[in-house]
Amino acid sequence: MSARISGVDLPRSKRGVVALTYLYGIGKSLSKKILCYVGINENKKVENWSDDDISKIRKYISDYVKIEGELRSEIQFNIKRLMDIGCYIGTRHRKGLPLRGQKTKNNCRTRKGRKKTVANKKKVTK
Repeated sequence: MSARISGVDLPRSKRGVVALTYLYGIGKSLSKKILCYVGINENKKVENWSDDDISKIRKYISDYVKIEGELRSEIQFNIKRLMDIGCYIGTRHRKGLPLRGQKTKNNCRTRKGRKKTVANKKKVTK
């Protein structure tokens, strides 16, 4: 039986700390906090978790942590709000440019996409 938390199957052969990071919105530090609060050794592999352990983790996450779809929708709502109020970061989102002060002359291809070559105007000959 594999551990399934909020629609995500956790890998059985990994340690608990690493396995919880497969959930969107949970990193290593939050994963350690969850396992410490629930009282499970962080080095214990997922395949060795009991059903009681899994239910404790599931309950803690549902009560105190925003993950997966709920977190994704909140992030999208925040981006939309920034675009609606027209602040600097919102306009950068709208234009598809980097948000946090990076230079855009040479790099930032991840945000801008593939190069779009612009042809030069031809000179008029007399």
